[in-house]
Amino acid sequence: MGTTDAHGDRRSLWAWCLESEEPTDAERAALARRLSEQAGAPIVPVPIPDLADAILRRPRITVPRAMADWCSTETWTRAFHTYGSHVTDRTRAFHLDFETPPDVVAEPRNEQELASTLDWCVDRGYVVVPFGGGSSVVWGVNTPEADAVVTIATGAMDRVLEVDERSLAARIQAGVLGPRLEDQLRPLGYTLRHFPQSFRFSSLGGWIATRAGGHYATQRTHIDDFVESVRMLTPRGWWESRRLPGSGAGPSPDRIVLGSEGTLGIITEAWMRIQRRPRFRASAGVAYPGWPEGAEAVRRIVQSGLTPANLRLLDPSEAGRAAGMDGVQALLMLGFESAEVPQGDWMAQAVAIAREAGGRVDDADVLVDDGSGRPTGRGGALGAWRESFIGVGSGVGTGVETGLGMVADTFESAVTWDRWPDFDALVRERVEEALRQVFGHDPLLSCRFTHVYPDGPAPYYTWAGVGRPGSERTMWAEVKAVAADAVLEAGGTITHHHAVGRMHRPAYDRQRPDLFADVLRAGKAAVDPAGLLNPGVLIDP
Repeated sequence: MGTTDAHGDRRSLWAWCLESEEPTDAERAALARRLSEQAGAPIVPVPIPDLADAILRRPRITVPRAMADWCSTETWTRAFHTYGSHVTDRTRAFHLDFETPPDVVAEPRNEQELASTLDWCVDRGYVVVPFGGGSSVVWGVNTPEADAVVTIATGAMDRVLEVDERSLAARIQAGVLGPRLEDQLRPLGYTLRHFPQSFRFSSLGGWIATRAGGHYATQRTHIDDFVESVRMLTPRGWWESRRLPGSGAGPSPDRIVLGSEGTLGIITEAWMRIQRRPRFRASAGVAYPGWPEGAEAVRRIVQSGLTPANLRLLDPSEAGRAAGMDGVQALLMLGFESAEVPQGDWMAQAVAIAREAGGRVDDADVLVDDGSGRPTGRGGALGAWRESFIGVGSGVGTGVETGLGMVADTFESAVTWDRWPDFDALVRERVEEALRQVFGHDPLLSCRFTHVYPDGPAPYYTWAGVGRPGSERTMWAEVKAVAADAVLEAGGTITHHHAVGRMHRPAYDRQRPDLFADVLRAGKAAVDPAGLLNPGVLIDP
């Protein structure tokens, strides 16, 4: 299930890992010393908390005897399902601040138990929070203030039910986490090939509900591109689209479910487009004298008609921190892959464009696997970045710094190429100034392109500072407000792949057309008349 691994090891309440993987006191002390040197300010670790010291309000709901097998009011379960995985969530959990835990956590094992649970909640007027892997970083699964709240977790529904090898599609239960999904497809020679950074602890249903961004930097960037049909339970009954490769019959039922963030129903399964596992690969890392030159190279490559699986650009700061470069040059990471066709020619064309745009890469560093299994993308700067990126899945770098006084976060957007240079300049100016004012030291701010399109990039900014004990959330909120205002003013979207949740509601309200909000409210009223599903997300009923 979503809260434990195959051996029954529980997820950490405050770090992005299992409890057995939480850092030791010695490891946290060593990390505190390194962070102190980087930030130029003293950092002293706070002792790791014991959940036995937490005080949670008593459940305000009595679970019917018939549902006792899949419902829990146990302290750890309620504490874990209080929050998602944002830095503010982990900070509150670390300090045992569980002010509004769910009254009951239901983990139905099949659709019949799910229907019984949702019927019970609707009959009693209980607020319902759908919960997949709990990887939300926008307060999308946090328990809202309400008279009674039931969190419905889907982690027990985690199987690949059927594979259509002729159509290259699979019917998959929505509660399955990324690794278990791939483990079930791999023996058959297939893959979904959707690897968000939250892959280890995020679910298929969560990817669909939040329109998650995945492995591919171009073309099939979002989970949207893999969905063939969706099945979802609403308070008014079942919603299931016809399985089709494409349709022009009116607005798509699936498109309404995609990005609905648990406000319309609970996704139980989906037919997903799968593919044969890649055999042919090619990779290269291209250095640029600066960030603008690298961005121009990316634009030329993505507009050439080439569709590399990896076309990510790291600014000098990001390249230095995550890829071991000199902190002066930007790094462009190129990668191609296919199950059927050798990729050497495609890589040669992309490298030629990259060089024409001022990039530097030695021929020996352009690695091509012709199907023999030659490693690509594993050594040098590309390998260092890969380990840094994947390391998030093993507790490295995300959550481990909790309790050390660090305040760190990311925000992402997307903007058209014509606005890009000015967008980046405005966002950096505003956020750097906010970081100086809030933290009182030189800002730690970097950026990378996570996905790119012919008409624009998706920049992903990372920032950090040393917080004052007890003021971490307030300091974060000040920087976040400035970043959100800057992104919208410069013409970007408030979120490219992290979803809206409750965190981005104010900015989302400004971004979307008012009439569209009326359409969303009408749709919600049709399937959830009492407004019980995930209130406060996307719209107010």
